[in-house]
Amino acid sequence: MSGQIELVSARAVHGPEPVPDLSAADRIVISNSGGKDSIVAMDEAVRLADEVGVRDRIVVLHIDLGRTPRDHTVEWPETVDLARRQAAHYGLLFEVRRMAKWPSLFHRIRARGQFPHLMTRFCTSEKRGVAHRFMTEQVNALGVFGRSARIVHVMGFRAEESRARARRSAVEIDHRASNGRRTVTQWYPVLRWSTAEVWQRIRDRGLPYHWAYDASMSRLSCSLCVLASVPDLTCAAGLRPELAREYADLEEELGVPFRRELSMAEVIRRAGGAA
Repeated sequence: MSGQIELVSARAVHGPEPVPDLSAADRIVISNSGGKDSIVAMDEAVRLADEVGVRDRIVVLHIDLGRTPRDHTVEWPETVDLARRQAAHYGLLFEVRRMAKWPSLFHRIRARGQFPHLMTRFCTSEKRGVAHRFMTEQVNALGVFGRSARIVHVMGFRAEESRARARRSAVEIDHRASNGRRTVTQWYPVLRWSTAEVWQRIRDRGLPYHWAYDASMSRLSCSLCVLASVPDLTCAAGLRPELAREYADLEEELGVPFRRELSMAEVIRRAGGAA
């Protein structure tokens, strides 16, 4: 875990972030990857939901990215169980959903003939589609008539992670997810939090987190994410050499590298394995 403490918090610079009207929400959906930002976003969402007495309107959604043809999890092992325990920590309903068409993200990559990259993040699009279908389920179950159902969708996005996220507002209408039957408000409770502040909350509240962080991973996500830093990729390949080998075989099969400037074979070499 990170032990660094920033001298000036981004939250102090930006001031208080907006919070949606949780008392007006018909359902609060917390997307939980099992990662550090997700659990702290959940902790903050529960805290504020309790202030207005609507914890019972929360449901936690984990999107499972499936297993590869060689039966390796695309996500870190034990992530689904961890996400379930994190929800249980607050006594929240917990649901798991998967891609409808593909057994795993690995199968999706193979069918597309290329790996995701910054400009074509179809992995993110697949997860978004799963979340939207889940919201449809929730609206159907709510049985709201005469108006649009009001959904608050909570995610653990943080501004430190990218320039695009830094430009976001902590509360915004998701026009892609909204339709005639529902209005979806995106809420990023930890948008301006630093990494140190996230870990401080985890320590202070004794929140459950994944062992991969203690093994030197800075982020969770997919075990081998195309957008991960080189140190994280190298660490992950060392921790999960069989999965890394399967990705290296896939890039050879497709004739394209894992990343334009970095092949999985090279990642494996950097991790000390045989490419």
